[in-house]
Amino acid sequence: MWLLLFNPTSGGGKGRRYAEQSLTLMRERGHEVMEISGFDFRDAEAKFKAAVSAYRDQIKAVIVVGGDGMVHMAIQQLAGSNIPMGLVAAGTGNDFARALNLNLRDPLSSLELMLNNEPVKVDLGKVNDRFFADILSTGFDSVVNERANRMRWIKGRMKYNIAILLVLSTFKPKSYRFRVDDIEFTTEAMLIAVSNGQSYGGGMKVTPEARIDDGLFDVMLLGPVSKLEFLKVFPKVFSGAHINHPAVKIMRGQKVTIDSHAVAYADGERIGELPIT
Repeated sequence: MWLLLFNPTSGGGKGRRYAEQSLTLMRERGHEVMEISGFDFRDAEAKFKAAVSAYRDQIKAVIVVGGDGMVHMAIQQLAGSNIPMGLVAAGTGNDFARALNLNLRDPLSSLELMLNNEPVKVDLGKVNDRFFADILSTGFDSVVNERANRMRWIKGRMKYNIAILLVLSTFKPKSYRFRVDDIEFTTEAMLIAVSNGQSYGGGMKVTPEARIDDGLFDVMLLGPVSKLEFLKVFPKVFSGAHINHPAVKIMRGQKVTIDSHAVAYADGERIGELPIT
């Protein structure tokens, strides 16, 4: 039996459309499929957790139809198990799909890949008791997320654009205590990303050389820069060219500890206050 987990509201309705197309294709080929969704994110999470617990030994694979938030939900139940997971990208950001090199213009092609090929292993990050698939970050972008999440009267990407402008006007670098494997140091930074994948925020290549199967995190630190310089550097994140800026440092390691008076987000979900490992 296959489980198909989908968010009917993801990507402006793409989630429901691609889920229906996926179900039709799979059932036409004789596969038994159980579909799981909910009236909201938490409802879907509870139903998925219950289904995995009840049918764990009968599940051939899980297909997630949605974005990075749905992937984050799914891996909490599937990490460390022998149950494969496939992804039909139907979200807004789709950064984990980018890390997997999936075809975002033809999301159903990834379903064909899953039906016709053997699964491969990829890395996941783990922070406290939660797994993350793509990138954990703290600093400027986490403050932007905190601000945007309070702006419930504005929807979509515009909410984050406004939050960026509001936060930038008062944001100051913070002091962080770091440990990357056996290297310990203290530094001031505006933005820190601990990356399994390459991008977040819908294609911002914060760590363009990261790989999800190398057993290592790519850690990007943006040191203190003026607000004007930040505005110059920030657009370069979409191409990955920011890593050539003298204020940017890239490290690699298997275990990272960060401590400061700040909060962290992973896969777009709030993890909580530092310290974290």
